Amino acid sequence: MKTKSLRARHNKLADTHTQLDILNGSVFAEGELPYFKDKLMESGQFPLKPKKLEILQINVGYMCNQVCEHCHVDAGPDRKEIMTRETMEECLKVILNTGAHTLDLTGGAPEMNPNFRWFVEEASKAGIQDFIVRSNLTIIRANKKYHDLPDFFKKYNIHVVSSMPHYTRGKTDKQRGDGVFDKSIIALQQLNAVGYGMPDSDLRLDLVYNPSGAFLPGDQAALEKDFKKALKEDFDIDFHNLFAITNLPISRFLDYLIASENYEDYMYALVEAYNPAAVENVMCTNTLSVSWDGWLYDCDFNQMLDLKVQSKVNHISDYNESLLENRSIFISQHCYGCTAGSGSSCQGTVT
Repeated sequence: MKTKSLRARHNKLADTHTQLDILNGSVFAEGELPYFKDKLMESGQFPLKPKKLEILQINVGYMCNQVCEHCHVDAGPDRKEIMTRETMEECLKVILNTGAHTLDLTGGAPEMNPNFRWFVEEASKAGIQDFIVRSNLTIIRANKKYHDLPDFFKKYNIHVVSSMPHYTRGKTDKQRGDGVFDKSIIALQQLNAVGYGMPDSDLRLDLVYNPSGAFLPGDQAALEKDFKKALKEDFDIDFHNLFAITNLPISRFLDYLIASENYEDYMYALVEAYNPAAVENVMCTNTLSVSWDGWLYDCDFNQMLDLKVQSKVNHISDYNESLLENRSIFISQHCYGCTAGSGSSCQGTVT
């Protein structure tokens, strides 16, 4: 089936079921694109099983001050899905008892949840080793009520992981919107001013790069070197690490691939770059994703496709770590994105 007919069908039924139909290969001739399951079986890695839980990733809502071109969460100012304080309280119970050493708050813009600061304050009491907040940076400049976020993050020793598509204005604004680059630069300078990202600082500041088109990211170490050089020379900005993340073919990026007639080529590129060694450390093996309404997923990409964990326990209110450790991980064709090349996770490459 050609991409144009695929686009027509996608425009008619733009929902998670249609996305799964597309991902599961219905646009290709039978046998033309191998199933991810078959690739795992070839290397003796099926079924994919979790290891010890290390990271609890909580999405506190899809509301965001930006509408980014490749956002897999499909976030924006008009999204109403926001985690309630009651669900946050359920999460806090789990945080206090889980064996995970990292708490990772994401969105949307997590800072826009009205209970965000309360949640950070309460969760910080749990003694988590690494407390991450994934910030789009521009939220710091969006409204005066967010201007003190750098100081708030510092108070609770938050590990800030920030979206930064590129070190140039053109490529950043193309992906994230006009004016995003300049606001991001000011926000990074503010974070540096309170100690974030400095060479000898314990206040961790990491940046996230993902490609602006239908191609895989380059070498993470080389990209980090380029980012550090450019941001230091042009804006006197320091940061610690760069995470290079592959765009997965879901949500807005899937829409982009279809509209630009790049979907088939991109999927073939992912399959051709499949790396069995990356499977060993994909994030779904050590991470559990919690949605804004408390449902449990193997990763936040599965969350966007509504592929809940395959377990009797699939909501935060019924959390049971022992039962969850015995599950099989829910896989589909989008998983090629995490196992291509050096692999991809929310913490960057995995090999």
